[in-house]
Amino acid sequence: MTDPLVIFTPSGKRGRVPHGTTVLEAARKLGVDLDSVCGGRGICSKCQVTPGTGQFPKHGVTVSADALSPFNAVEQRYDEKRGLKPGRRLGCQAQILSDVVLDVPPESQLHRQVVRKAAEARTVDMDPATRLYFVEVAEPDMHAPTGDLERLNAALAAQWDLPPAHAPLPVLARLQKALRAGQWQVTVALHQGHADGPAQILDIWPGFFDGPIYGMAIDLGSTTIAAHLTDLATGAVVASAGVMNPQIRFGEDLMSRVSHAMMNPDGAEEMTVAVRGALDDLARAIAQEGGIDAAAILEATLVCNPVMHHLALGIDPVELGQAPFALATSDAVNLSAADLGLGALNPAAKIYVLPLIAGHVGADAAAVALSEAPEKSDDLVLIVDVGTNAEIILGDRSRVLACSSPTGPAFEGAQISSGQRAAPGAIERVRIDPETKEPRFRVIGCDLWSDEDGFEQAVGTTGVTGICGSGIIEAVAEMRMAGLVDAGGLIGSAAQTGTSRCVPEGRTHSYVLHDGTADGGPLVTVTQGDIRAIQLAKSALYAGARLLMDRRGVDLVDRVVLAGAFGAHISPLHAMVLGMIPDVPVDRVRSAGNAAGTGARIALCSRAARRLIEGNVRRIEKVETAVEPRFQDHFVAANALPHASDPFPELAKIAPLPQVDFNTGGSPRRRRR
Repeated sequence: MTDPLVIFTPSGKRGRVPHGTTVLEAARKLGVDLDSVCGGRGICSKCQVTPGTGQFPKHGVTVSADALSPFNAVEQRYDEKRGLKPGRRLGCQAQILSDVVLDVPPESQLHRQVVRKAAEARTVDMDPATRLYFVEVAEPDMHAPTGDLERLNAALAAQWDLPPAHAPLPVLARLQKALRAGQWQVTVALHQGHADGPAQILDIWPGFFDGPIYGMAIDLGSTTIAAHLTDLATGAVVASAGVMNPQIRFGEDLMSRVSHAMMNPDGAEEMTVAVRGALDDLARAIAQEGGIDAAAILEATLVCNPVMHHLALGIDPVELGQAPFALATSDAVNLSAADLGLGALNPAAKIYVLPLIAGHVGADAAAVALSEAPEKSDDLVLIVDVGTNAEIILGDRSRVLACSSPTGPAFEGAQISSGQRAAPGAIERVRIDPETKEPRFRVIGCDLWSDEDGFEQAVGTTGVTGICGSGIIEAVAEMRMAGLVDAGGLIGSAAQTGTSRCVPEGRTHSYVLHDGTADGGPLVTVTQGDIRAIQLAKSALYAGARLLMDRRGVDLVDRVVLAGAFGAHISPLHAMVLGMIPDVPVDRVRSAGNAAGTGARIALCSRAARRLIEGNVRRIEKVETAVEPRFQDHFVAANALPHASDPFPELAKIAPLPQVDFNTGGSPRRRRR
């Protein structure tokens, strides 16, 4: 216990290592995905990590500034020649001296995350806030002296019936040169908001310029940040990109980050700097992906939960950690790119942050509502956007309600024994034969199932590395359907289940999904702790949905929409077997993809949509799960698989679940119906 404790994020893997162990050695010992190709000589820089400092209540440690050894000569030389980002260390050189929390950035991960928030095709009535206008400007006249900007505004009024526009200093500095180079003909990018306020000239080109110009729709999640580069003339998505949210090293869930801000004087500022840096890097990456100059990105929309909202804007989120969960503002916010430190964008670029619904129901939920329009639904629809924090909306034409539920990071593959983020080699699909109890699976990056010819060769490059969120969800559901797990979530023994894949682990059992140890690969198991983590996450989700149904006075919904990366990659059947969603006919469950990102893109392309959502969020009824007395009752009942008391008749029609009970010392006891 005297050895230092090292905790790696985002994997969550932890362990004690001898004093003086290098970070790279610790990562290899604990099975952390930290890259290195130079053999630890400080040449390749693949093993970079970012140490945190201060108190980490989530992890139960306090990290001092000298938890790692000082910069050595190798790191100093590398920094001078090639440069290290502020706060970064080389894992092969930095030695662990005391308890430390270390973040492994995406570029240092050997199996890099696949951000699975793709853009969904959607027809939008184009009405962007930023448009191009070609004008002919009168030449200066000594007898009627006016400035070039005033004559440009006069031309915009005469030729386009537009109000006077303001020009920020970077544009004003180029105005005269552009007018003369274009022989008094120029094209301007003019930004006109959907509310009252002056128009603004964001850029100017000599002569006729027909673009394209671009906007960026950003979904800033607790775990991942996704962005869609969009043509502002057509609405077409040119490129999509994503990164891990670097704030994970301060805590995987939102309340851990609020605690970090509460307990560390510079905690909130530290998290703000981290997320703004990630947004700026993402802007550069998406411009490169789309093959454009980042200066052509003139506008962006941003959606996020309330804690992410405050941290991105540089607002201390401590008030969101205690009742009455007061927001600094719930209205939409209009900013410049410079306000958020987004130097990669056009210097005059504008940022529109969608409005928030309540203290725990954010702009991401508003974006989902904009995308799915529950207020226009003739039937009662339940919309579930699942991530580290679940956004839940229930409504129809008569009434719309919303809440947020803290599901935690288990759905993302974190806090799972063999868990990892979605990356090539991660198990993402699982099927278990109910007779033989034998599994088959698919991994990210390969279309073959593990029992098909050619699978071993197809995954030869990556191997089978672990299991991601969609994989663990399907694995637990399949284990329930195969009779390996009872309704209480208990894994049976080999004698009880009839398969040697159920192996003892302490006082409980684990199910061996894949044993790659013979070839130097990992042993991938589903442990009793994994089952409990999924039970806790799905119980929070179901309890939130039930609270909304209670408020509406209903026990059933007509249809369910699964949104987010989860919704796109989990089958409705497996979600229902776990009891993540209420019982409905499976054909009444559909995936909406990244609905929050789609809502952000709709707001990017339409000023009318901005007016619509700003009005709608004031009419949505907010339910605060943190203070609802019945939340705990629903949560406890939802721990069972699928549920302790709610009937699931539609599920029983297509997948009757084995009535086994492993909470005995002998053979399985059949439950009475």
